[in-house]
Amino acid sequence: MSDPRNGQPAEQPTPAEEPTHVDDVVGRANEGLAEAEAASRDAVTPEEAAEAHHDLSYIEAAGPEPETVREEPAVATSTAGATAAAETAVVTPSEPVAAPAETVVAPAAVAPAAEPAPQPIFVQAPEAPRPRGNRGAAGAIGLLAALVFAVLYLAAALGFGAAAGDVTAGNVAQELTAAVTSWWFWVPVVVFFLGFWLLGAIINRGRWGRWVILGLLVGAVSYGGHILGQLFQAPFWTLTASQGSDIVEEQLLAPLAIVAFILGREITIWFGAWVAARGARVTELNTEAQREYERTLEAGPQLHRL
Repeated sequence: MSDPRNGQPAEQPTPAEEPTHVDDVVGRANEGLAEAEAASRDAVTPEEAAEAHHDLSYIEAAGPEPETVREEPAVATSTAGATAAAETAVVTPSEPVAAPAETVVAPAAVAPAAEPAPQPIFVQAPEAPRPRGNRGAAGAIGLLAALVFAVLYLAAALGFGAAAGDVTAGNVAQELTAAVTSWWFWVPVVVFFLGFWLLGAIINRGRWGRWVILGLLVGAVSYGGHILGQLFQAPFWTLTASQGSDIVEEQLLAPLAIVAFILGREITIWFGAWVAARGARVTELNTEAQREYERTLEAGPQLHRL
């Protein structure tokens, strides 16, 4: 077919070329849609722009990040190949094969259980018995002896007064009251008690024979107590030396002084027998305690657990 304008024949399109032209149109339409969709995705909103600007400021303030060296895939590939080659390597019996080392886990150290501490054992040591004394009993018995001495001494004084006519039935009560409130009566009584108790402290658990012999000393002390009582009755602090010596000379052989000596000795002997009897009992108790102590020593120490 010729072109009428140019005077040359024109080629007419074949039916096979028409579908190709349609495919090009459809492909261009698809590309346009894809470009529009990509443009819509690349559009940035103001909020996202602000956030991106904030992140960029933070990154600039923090400084450049350290460069991370990335291994090339070729290296990884070569390593994988080497590993595969190592796995597929054939080991001949002549080559030594290293056995895999076994991991041995050591058991944790366990602290041994604390054993109960043994209870302390105390050995009770026997104590030696302390010997009992008799001095306290001698003092208590001496009070009773002094009371007896006072009664007998007062009776002797009233008797001598009655014999002299100074004491009668009408004034006996008055004379008795005057006697118990006077120095001449109480001084000999106190001196006798002190002498008796001192002798008891010396003899302690001694036998009665010692009281009999040493009772003379208590009698002498009682005799001196009578003379001292007369000096207190004077009283001696208002007397001169000559007056005091005269009183002592008058009382040396006075009947009441002799009575004081006799009473002091006899009462000491009889009440001393009481003290000696108790002393013998205390001696027996001490002996028994000593024997018990010796038996305990022979038996050995006794163990006591708490």
